[in-house]
Amino acid sequence: MVRAAVLASGDGARLQAILDAVYFKEIPDFELVAVICPQRGCYAMTRALSAGISAFVVDPELFPNMTSHSMAVANKLKDMDIELVILAGYDVPLGVVPYQFKNRIISTYPALYPAFNDPEDEPVAMALETGLRVTGATAYFSDGDGRVGAVILQRSLEVTPEDTEETLAARLMEECEWPLLIEAVTLYCSRRLSVRGKKVEIKPAVEE
Repeated sequence: MVRAAVLASGDGARLQAILDAVYFKEIPDFELVAVICPQRGCYAMTRALSAGISAFVVDPELFPNMTSHSMAVANKLKDMDIELVILAGYDVPLGVVPYQFKNRIISTYPALYPAFNDPEDEPVAMALETGLRVTGATAYFSDGDGRVGAVILQRSLEVTPEDTEETLAARLMEECEWPLLIEAVTLYCSRRLSVRGKKVEIKPAVEE
């Protein structure tokens, strides 16, 4: 059984995909132990508690700097014996966490990496501004800076003439990011992922 925790901020929309997967038992050998948020009262915490999942706040404002805050988050994860960390819209720098959970932090990005990979990029808006016909999302292991590291999976999505930033962001989340996140976590829990350098290898499923 893989013990996992989600780091989530804001409304927790990406967190909901994991909570739904837990409710419907979609991910074998997976246990969601806790959700950690940087702000008390955010809707991500409400989602977690409503689903019966323990939720904790590690508030950055209570620490002298982001390094000490990230160390507190890492220590909390270790205290709960967490193996896998899932990022669900977490908007606080990860600091030391990626170094202590190397190749054990999974997240999604609303673009086909390496498109729009600058930290200042707004990938959904830029997809529309540059007139892309096709965009998509990427599931990945976080690198040492908490950004896109080794790519696990990608899924494409057609951009329609009617799309606005809001509709495209919603479609990317529902049609790409949510299913990619569940699939990536499922592959991890089935021990089918291995990382060689910057490349993820997916082992074939074992037939029973």
